[in-house]
Amino acid sequence: MTEWLFYLNCDLTYVCKAKLGRICINHAALVNIKMKMNKTNNKNLMRQALGAWAEQFAWQYLQQQGWTLLQQNYHSVFGEIDGILMRRQQLIFVEVKARSKSSYAKAYEVVSLSKQQKIMKTALQFMAENPQFSEFYCRFDVICFDFSGQFAKTVQQDFSKFPYDLQWIENAFTFDAELINL
Repeated sequence: MTEWLFYLNCDLTYVCKAKLGRICINHAALVNIKMKMNKTNNKNLMRQALGAWAEQFAWQYLQQQGWTLLQQNYHSVFGEIDGILMRRQQLIFVEVKARSKSSYAKAYEVVSLSKQQKIMKTALQFMAENPQFSEFYCRFDVICFDFSGQFAKTVQQDFSKFPYDLQWIENAFTFDAELINL
């Protein structure tokens, strides 16, 4: 992320110093930049808070269905899996998506082919690191939260107060060795 430093130059113009060098701007432009940066930061914070809420709600929901959360936010060089859960001799690799009405697509529509490939490769890495699960049935699920309203640009603390549709898509996609170029 680029860090911006603003200071008043001797000729009363503000100078914005970034990795790309110096840019001279006037006071009105400085105020506009600060406003855009605050808007972007609030939107990102809201998006992160929504994602964190959705994941926590999904884990609670799945645990009520008898699943045990093995690992949350599992990372590999290929990508990340939001959650890995177990029940009896089954493992599910779960992607959680949450979208507000202002988003361009429904939550389930944004799990692209590229994202599926990353999840599959990351699941293979998990399985290689955890041979005790080699005989387990594995599947890829997606849990979607589609909110019917728009949120304020500030961070909301409790998204459950807003109306939403919850969709649990079991076997949302299947493992395909050709798809991930094995």
